[in-house]
Amino acid sequence: MMKNMRKTKDVGIYGLTAKWYDKNSRKSRMTQMQAYANEVASFVGKRANILEVAPGPGYLSIELAKKGFNVTGVEISPDFVKIEKDNAKEANVSVDFKEGNASHLPCEDSFFDSIVCSAAFKNFKDPVKALCEMYRVLKEGGTSLIIDMNYEATSEDINNEIRQTGMKGFDKHFVKFAFKTFLKQGAYTKEDFESLLKETPFKNYKIKKEGISLFVYLFK
Repeated sequence: MMKNMRKTKDVGIYGLTAKWYDKNSRKSRMTQMQAYANEVASFVGKRANILEVAPGPGYLSIELAKKGFNVTGVEISPDFVKIEKDNAKEANVSVDFKEGNASHLPCEDSFFDSIVCSAAFKNFKDPVKALCEMYRVLKEGGTSLIIDMNYEATSEDINNEIRQTGMKGFDKHFVKFAFKTFLKQGAYTKEDFESLLKETPFKNYKIKKEGISLFVYLFK
């Protein structure tokens, strides 16, 4: 389903679904977002300029802003942009959330020290163009990190992931169903990423598998 949807447009989350996602994923994803923020922080300096592509409710951007980084978030869904801004205000941090498309980032060339994209890359209609845009706006010597579901994740991997979130009841069963069906169907393998990267300026990269995810490090 997701592969068919992204053939015609980037897949976004809008309206009531965006509000539901924010309300129901906040608690279960926060520990993960903090871990991702620590990972990004490990390869940038103080006051670094960081871009998050497709930040959804903005949790990761907010965690990075709490660490003192200058953070920009580019999100295709105007409903999520509003939610992001509200969440940043509630957290008492400043993040430049703006509406935009991963294939046409509204950002300057060579501006960001690091770029991160979490659980969204599989939604992009033109992944090669998105990668090229990441390269364009990344500084020389910078690192981009894409974290997304691995198409080869096993049922055991998915069960472990759900167990770690602490989800219960309907949310637990719905998210497990989503991982095993349309989210996995839209995901890439390590080999898929390697094939995509051959069409981009990124020639230096590292891909590791961790749980249900692939961590794709791209070096400029």
